[in-house]
Amino acid sequence: MLEAEQKAVPAVLVTGPSGAGRTTAINVLEDLGFEAIDNLPLRLLPGLIDAAAAPRPMALGLDSRNRDFSPRALLDVIDMLSGRREVELTVLYLDSKPDVLLRRYSETRRRHPLAPAESPGEGVRRELDLMAPIRDRADILLDTSDMNVHQLKAEIERWFAPEGRALALSVQSFSYKRGMPHGIDMVFDCRFLANPYWRPELRRHNGTEAAVQDYVKSDSRFTPFFTRVLDLTRLLLPAYREEGKSHFSIAFGCTGGQHRSVAMAETLAKALAEDGLQVSIRHRELQGQRKK
Repeated sequence: MLEAEQKAVPAVLVTGPSGAGRTTAINVLEDLGFEAIDNLPLRLLPGLIDAAAAPRPMALGLDSRNRDFSPRALLDVIDMLSGRREVELTVLYLDSKPDVLLRRYSETRRRHPLAPAESPGEGVRRELDLMAPIRDRADILLDTSDMNVHQLKAEIERWFAPEGRALALSVQSFSYKRGMPHGIDMVFDCRFLANPYWRPELRRHNGTEAAVQDYVKSDSRFTPFFTRVLDLTRLLLPAYREEGKSHFSIAFGCTGGQHRSVAMAETLAKALAEDGLQVSIRHRELQGQRKK
């Protein structure tokens, strides 16, 4: 008799710039039943997961203060964990506006870890530049700029509370010039649609704006394409939810990642949100612009 296949253990890797709320998020996940481990050296993570005695969800806190931190090293760890069948990895990136991070440091009078002998503003700038590749790789990106501790707690619970948790859905756009994003479940190419770039009055705008969306939708191929993508998504999401998947990502690509892919992502996300699904939008070429 064949043994039942072991269910993948959820692991949330929590990262982001110092001051964006990573410690709060780790504490909330621990309260939700996750085994929380913060600031463990990167080289020890694979062995830690191998040694886990029970299939308990894990929350792993990492940022630039880790002893052996580097963007490449962290991306390598993410790639390694994403390739393991026994682990279901979600990269949670907590972000915040530079002026908000600076204000938080000024209020606490703390020294920034990347600029201990310089101004906090210099440290904030360095860390945001350092963390940019990790931000691009995140599955869930939360901007905490306008959140207090209680609001951040509620947002984390909305994504990760085990009781009755909905499938977290991410809809993204990207440019093929910069390559496909990692960790995407479904990818659709939008380069066959009418391109607003060739309209001078639309070139400097993007697909989050109504004029660009209307132009893309005026292409006779848009409606049948969108309808089929929406129907396919509605068909697949319940099946993935039944399999225990906690996060599903859909990406649309076009040449520059500014117009067609953005318009398609916005339109699909709106339709799925109207279905009552939990949706996060991310536009990689628009500096991670998103809405929920």
